[in-house]
Amino acid sequence: MFAVHLVAFYFTKLKEDQIKKVDRYLYHMRLSDDVLLDVMTRFRSEMVKGLGRDTNPTAVVKMLPTLVRSLPDGSEKGDFLALDLGGSKFRVLRVKVSEDGKQNVQMESQFYPTPKEIIQGSGNDLFGYITDCIADFMETKDIKHKKLPIGFTFSFPCKQSKLAEGVLISWTKHFKARGVQQTDVVQSLRKALRKHQDMDVDVLAMVNDTVGTMMTCGYDDQRCEVGVIVGTGTNACYMEEMSNIDLVEGDEGRMCINTEWGAFGDDGSLEDIRTEFDKENDLGSINPRKQLFEKMISGLYIGELVRLILVKMAREGLLFNGKLSTALCTKGKIETKHVAAMEQYKEGLSNTKEILTELGLTPSEDDCIAVQHVCTIVSFRSANLCAAALAAILTRLRENKKLTRLRTTVGMDGMLYKTHPQYAKRLHKVVRRLVPNCDVRFLLSESGSGKGAAMVTAVAARLLSQHKQIDAALANFKLTKENLINVKNLMRAELERGLKKETNPTSTVKMLPTFVYGTPDGTEKGKYLALDLGGTNFRVLLVKIRSGRNRSVRMYNKIFAIPLEIMQGTGEELFDHIVQCIADFLEYMGIKGARLSLGFTFSFPCRQAKIDKGTLVGWTKGFKATDCEGEDVVDMLREAIKRRNEFDLDIVAVVNDTVGTMMTCGYEDPNCEIGLIAGTGSNVCYMEEMKNIEIVEGDEGRMCINTEWGGFGDNGCLDDLRTTYDEDVDEGSLNPGKQRYEKMTSGMYLGEIVRQILIDLTKKGLLFRGQISESLRRRGIFETKFLSQIESDRLALLQVRRILQQLGLDSTCDDSIIVKQVCGSVSRRAAQLCGAGLAAIVEKIRTNRNLEHLKTTVGVDGTLYKLHPHFSRILQETVKELAPQCDVSFILSEDGSGKGAALITAVAKRMHTGSEN
Repeated sequence: MFAVHLVAFYFTKLKEDQIKKVDRYLYHMRLSDDVLLDVMTRFRSEMVKGLGRDTNPTAVVKMLPTLVRSLPDGSEKGDFLALDLGGSKFRVLRVKVSEDGKQNVQMESQFYPTPKEIIQGSGNDLFGYITDCIADFMETKDIKHKKLPIGFTFSFPCKQSKLAEGVLISWTKHFKARGVQQTDVVQSLRKALRKHQDMDVDVLAMVNDTVGTMMTCGYDDQRCEVGVIVGTGTNACYMEEMSNIDLVEGDEGRMCINTEWGAFGDDGSLEDIRTEFDKENDLGSINPRKQLFEKMISGLYIGELVRLILVKMAREGLLFNGKLSTALCTKGKIETKHVAAMEQYKEGLSNTKEILTELGLTPSEDDCIAVQHVCTIVSFRSANLCAAALAAILTRLRENKKLTRLRTTVGMDGMLYKTHPQYAKRLHKVVRRLVPNCDVRFLLSESGSGKGAAMVTAVAARLLSQHKQIDAALANFKLTKENLINVKNLMRAELERGLKKETNPTSTVKMLPTFVYGTPDGTEKGKYLALDLGGTNFRVLLVKIRSGRNRSVRMYNKIFAIPLEIMQGTGEELFDHIVQCIADFLEYMGIKGARLSLGFTFSFPCRQAKIDKGTLVGWTKGFKATDCEGEDVVDMLREAIKRRNEFDLDIVAVVNDTVGTMMTCGYEDPNCEIGLIAGTGSNVCYMEEMKNIEIVEGDEGRMCINTEWGGFGDNGCLDDLRTTYDEDVDEGSLNPGKQRYEKMTSGMYLGEIVRQILIDLTKKGLLFRGQISESLRRRGIFETKFLSQIESDRLALLQVRRILQQLGLDSTCDDSIIVKQVCGSVSRRAAQLCGAGLAAIVEKIRTNRNLEHLKTTVGVDGTLYKLHPHFSRILQETVKELAPQCDVSFILSEDGSGKGAALITAVAKRMHTGSEN
């Protein structure tokens, strides 16, 4: 028993001595975590260089855009051919992808050799050989009669400007076919395929093997956004934000970047890490001074690294009693498969003895232990360096997403990673140590990059189909110039009908006289109370107007909520609530006893016989208080004040918010004679010639007309422009069949139109993985403010996803792009329709005055116009295009329609005083 322990102790001591000897000898190959973190920082810097337009030409890590923008979502289907060129063999696959309620991939494949005379001969011979292999495969599988798209895995650095294009930058590994570098390999393959007229195939996508790996694993795990190959060569790809990729146009979404990290260090940035053995290995390679990082990591080189180390150690008398064999001195005699065999857990030492013996050596036990440890150090360094670069990619992903902790999946492939007994475990451990704030799952690509090429092709086919369906759904939102001219002409006709006594009753645009005869002239002065009712908030204001050289308007206001039960209760309850708010305000300002003139902004369609008389035509914008329609709202307000019996107010004017906006802007710009509201609702007013207003007595001067254009189209004249989504929104509204133009142009409805489109696209499986969430089913969830946020040019897609998540919509990056596209289509149409209507107004004013050219100003208010990033620009462009003889300026109403009500009251008092004098 003692003897057994003694032998065990002696063997352990012997092993430790040999390991220490090798450790000392290969000290520079053993990398500490500090060194790896430094390598990680250097690689991150190289990534930034590769992504920059100005720095890319001199960057060694090329960061090539792949034009692959989407990962598999599980809905892919079809029959594809896949080609895989880049390793020791060429493979042709047939990949059948079916959905059928569950993801299913069937594959059959055939390997073909890649003879040296082919891969190092002429380019024509190489592509001729590839097409011959495809023809043989299709003949064998009896599929020559089928029309099949091809996905081509081409595992060499290429520049791509299209998915089905790839200009070879340089050959790597042991490939060196002549006349291929700097040419499009897809074109070369297509040219060779044309010679086989019995095959109906075409290349839809060309991808790198790393991208293929990511896509293969992405089909099984949708969190997969990184692909890594550690095989004959080594490389990585990952999904980068488009906004960071200077080499490709566009900022939306993400694109897969093929890093080509094998060239890391080609500029000398890793010289402090490279050893004499790396340099000797490089000089003996087919491409000296290139792919230096790959030569420290990949399977094509680490067997040769081990051989070079053993030769030197033997020459120095540290191995094999200083004796060498011919085989050991022959390049390529130790391969990566030998390294893997020597590092086997139990059989490693016996395998080592057998391999060394086959090399013509007579190894001792000491030699076997030492050689095994050399293999461990070389392969461990490989895993360490690979981990450092991968950790840099994971950190970039985490920072791109602005996360404190990243959860992601890395797709892995390559013979070294798959067959080496310790490699995967070492790599995983070091990655997790270098990036403790990343939860990483490593997923092995079981079917290789060939399946990945088919998946890229399947995704491309799916996206093509999706884009066609989405374009079809949004086609009716795209208005031609002819459409817009027609809208302008129809609006102009309705304006005329509304002004005429005979046709006014049947006109959809009511053209309501406001009895406002003038705009401010600067002499207005005094204190006025103003009320502003038109949405869910009610505002009471005290407005102090000063005239003369120091003319000014000062305002004090308080906002009160109008609860839904009041909005849709009785008229008496509504006006009692309004008077309660006035009382609270007067008490708040300490002026409860003062007698004040009052202007009432009432933003609903009213027929007026006088400036202080307004009969409600019909509620809009969600109001439905009973016993109000057909009644004079000024009388209802006076009655409510009497019931309160606490204060006395002189109600001088009832005005629409649009008129208030025009008056507010008219105070700043005397040219302002049009008011536009583009907010919760949509409306316009303008100064019309009295002689054209048949429904009011008198022909002299002008009067402001409140068009109430929201009802435009209620007679069916816009039906050819209305979509099924507009019809759904209309049917679900409080006033079906009414205010159709407003429902296509105003903030209260645009979000709801978007929601209806999103539901339809989700039902078709084009959004949110085909799952309609409870949130999406809720009417009103998609407020128009979200359109403004989503369409902001400053907003990255990541932030769009966050907005959608706040709404309970779990979206992918692709979903976010589609939602942004939908929002853009809906808001653009709204702005164009609004612009066409406004063009009709300015053209009417021009012809009224028999002018060749009109110069005028539009006063504008409303959150849609003010806050939406593109609405105002598109509206203005449309007016300019449709009314080229009108020079139209736009001025924002900074103080809202409440100030306008006070100014109208002041103007009315001035004009009344003037008429008395």
